[in-house]
Amino acid sequence: MKKLLVSALCVSAILLCACSAGGGAGTGAEDETAAGEENSAQNSEEAQGGGEIILATTTSTQDSGLLDYILPVFEEESGYSVSVVSVGSGEAMTMGENGEADVLLVHSPEAEAEFVAGGHADEDGRMDVMYNDFVLIGPKDDPAGISSAAPDDAEEAFRMIADTQSTFISRSDKSGTHQKELAVWEACGIQPEGDWYVEAGAGMGAVLEMTNEMLGYTLSDRATWLNLGLDEDLMIVCEKDPSGILYNQYGVICVNPDKNENINHEGAKAFQKWIVSEETQELIGEYGVEEYGKPLFTPNAVQS
Repeated sequence: MKKLLVSALCVSAILLCACSAGGGAGTGAEDETAAGEENSAQNSEEAQGGGEIILATTTSTQDSGLLDYILPVFEEESGYSVSVVSVGSGEAMTMGENGEADVLLVHSPEAEAEFVAGGHADEDGRMDVMYNDFVLIGPKDDPAGISSAAPDDAEEAFRMIADTQSTFISRSDKSGTHQKELAVWEACGIQPEGDWYVEAGAGMGAVLEMTNEMLGYTLSDRATWLNLGLDEDLMIVCEKDPSGILYNQYGVICVNPDKNENINHEGAKAFQKWIVSEETQELIGEYGVEEYGKPLFTPNAVQS
């Protein structure tokens, strides 16, 4: 009887050990599977990018509709999300200097060169992306008489505005457009001032709306002008100056990652390489063709 009892106890102990061992093996397998899935997800995320980049850019790239056209492609292909801060080029570069943005898309070449020279960019500096041109917008009755007397002479057009003291709305926001406007006034030898010269301190879209309301003159990039469609009361009165003074070049710059630990340099670099790539340059060149019969921007990145 004692032998039977001992045998039964031994069998029970063996079965209990076997169950315990089996349970432990099963838990380990589940842990291993979970760990494998986690590693796979991490590897997939690393392969596709991920995280957010802050793009500080001029209002013209936003108001023209270009960013709405191209950024979804970048986000889908790279896995990065893009937070756009649309300001003037000067303010965008100030954000870069302060380490408040990861990458810049701006159109103020002289200021961009100073930005790079000041050590605010990464080792690759600035790259050309695209260009279009500036146009002088005015009311259809054209009180200064520019469209007939100086349709392709920007300096003369600005002199006529000053001479007649016709209302002129300036961006006055240190943007690329504002810098170009100041350059034309300087070329004319004129310091604009008086009630006729309105300093808006606003983006391109807002200034064009003000110009429409006040029936005045303003300088705009062609893409934003076309995209807003304010041609019921306004028109282009001066364009395509052969001197090249109305030329409008855009560049992309990655902010120096040494600014602070929050700079997403990897994401910024992915964006910079993407926007100057052959595929994206073709995409930029297509924007506006269907609606306006011609591109709003001409891509001109140097292919390596």
